[in-house]
Formats: sequence, C-alpha cells, structure tokens
Amino acid sequence: KRRREAIAAATCLTEALVDHLNVGVAQAYVNQRKLDHEVKTLQVQASQFSKQTAQWINMVEGFNQALKEIGDVENWARSIEMDMRTIATALEYVHKGHLQSTCS
Repeated sequence: KRRREAIAAATCLTEALVDHLNVGVAQAYVNQRKLDHEVKTLQVQASQFSKQTAQWINMVEGFNQALKEIGDVENWARSIEMDMRTIATALEYVHKGHLQSTCS
C-alpha cells in the first residue's frame, strides 16, 4: 500500500514538475512568436525607411543640382553683363572720339 502511495505521490510530483516546465516552455514559445512578429514588423519598417531615405537623397541631389544650375546661370549673366558694359564703354569711347574728330 505504501509502495502504491509512494508511486502515486511520485507520479503526482512528476506531473506537477512537467506541468510547471510546460508552462515555462509555453510562455517561451509565446514570447518567441511575439519576437518573430516584432522582427518581421521591424524589417518591413526598416525597408520602408530605407526606400524613403533613398527618395530623400534623390530629392536633395536634385535640389543641389538645381542650385548649381542657378549658380551657373548667375555666373553666365554676370559674364554677359560685364561684356555688355565693356562694349558700351567702347562704343561711348568711339562715339566721343568721333564727335571730337568732327568738331575739330
């Protein structure tokens, strides 16, 4: 009788230990599934962020190119303006010289 009681008690103890371990394993499994889901979400978000960052970089590069072109146009306009002033000065000089020669 004591032997049966000991076996029953050992069986109960074993079942209690296994149940306790199973609860821990089940919780670890649930946590792992949550982590897997979070990792997938993070991967999607990282991919979206990477694409968005690439778009921003392209926009900034386009903006920089536009600024360079504006600077080129500005330099071209200054160059044309200086050439026109030189031509105007030369024409004034020629005109004054022509007036002086006709008045003499």
